[in-house]
Amino acid sequence: MSTTGLDSDDQPTAEISNVRHLRASQPAHLPAIDEVVQPEAKARPDDLMPAIPPPAEESLAKQAPKGSTTRRVLFALLPVMLVAGGYFYVTGGAVMSTDNAYVQADTVGLSTDVSGIVSQVTVHDNQKVAKGDVLFKLDDQQFKLALDRAQAQLDMTRNTLRAQQTNYLDLQAQVEQAQKDVEFNTANFNRQQQLLTNSFTPRATYDASRNTLQTSQQKLAALKQQLAGVSANLNDTPNAPVETLPSYKNALAARDEAARELAHTVVHAPYNGIVTNVPALQPGQYLTAATTAFNIVSTDHVWVQANPKETELTYVEPGQKVTIGVDTYPGKTWTGTVDSISPASASSFSLLPAENTSGNWVKVVQRIPMRVRVETPADAPPLRVGMSVEVNIETGHSRGLPSFLTGWFHTGASNG
Repeated sequence: MSTTGLDSDDQPTAEISNVRHLRASQPAHLPAIDEVVQPEAKARPDDLMPAIPPPAEESLAKQAPKGSTTRRVLFALLPVMLVAGGYFYVTGGAVMSTDNAYVQADTVGLSTDVSGIVSQVTVHDNQKVAKGDVLFKLDDQQFKLALDRAQAQLDMTRNTLRAQQTNYLDLQAQVEQAQKDVEFNTANFNRQQQLLTNSFTPRATYDASRNTLQTSQQKLAALKQQLAGVSANLNDTPNAPVETLPSYKNALAARDEAARELAHTVVHAPYNGIVTNVPALQPGQYLTAATTAFNIVSTDHVWVQANPKETELTYVEPGQKVTIGVDTYPGKTWTGTVDSISPASASSFSLLPAENTSGNWVKVVQRIPMRVRVETPADAPPLRVGMSVEVNIETGHSRGLPSFLTGWFHTGASNG
């Protein structure tokens, strides 16, 4: 093999190329070319093979510029991302959110103020009812009898008062007649006294006239007392209508009370809602007055009871808009407004309030109850008492710069 015209660095490569060419053209019956090659070329296999195949070198050559470009783009975007993050931090924080909130509604334990045996239950458990619907009834027989008795007493009172008015008129006439008798007897006594002085009449006639005068005076006094008693029974207004007199009003009130008790044997729904725990009441059961029969939950008046931390109420005020999300209905939202904020924390009304003046005091962030009015469209899903919700209140007050930055700017402006 000739090596003429090759540099010392290119000589091994040229030799390898010649060997490969000879191997390809060598007949099969001849010895292997590797045996004919010089020992120096065979003894250096590492020098004869390239370290990295040409395709790998091209791949590395292509990847190196791509990685460098990505790195440069990331470094260029870093300050933009920092500025954008700072902007959103400073302008954010205008919405106060809390998930310590639950649906509430008017809930009433249905009862009646009369005692009796349950005769009929007209609803079933979890039934939706309207205001005024009949829920259950008591046996009303005893109440009907009491009403009849009170009505009879009212009629008797009316008749008694009318009789007293007639008696008053009669006594009044008797008093007038007795007054005239007294006047006549007084004149007769004075005449008999004058005649006795002149000795023109016997002593017995004088005594008789005096006795007659005294009797008429006593009769007049007695009639006046009777007249005053009758007038007192007639409330000193004997000529007034019977319906305005106290005795009649008392009897009328007793009649109305009996009628009220009879009416309360039928219990109606106080508002639109859903009845629950109805199986606790069964026909034939004796229900005492003021005992809860079952409950009704309002479907019209629903609100949210939220309990945010005291540190979250800094910029919350009544009237602010609220967005409400209910865990039961993902993706569905309700709107409302902040109705009111409690003047005290929930722990202030507990049976055993915290003793913060003791030596074992531990600071605990308090929760302040807050009521949120909810707008419930007709096509919205039903909200049930106790459902967990999340409220988001738009306070309109952004977070602003951190306190250490505002303090630094304020200090710098003062020094300037």
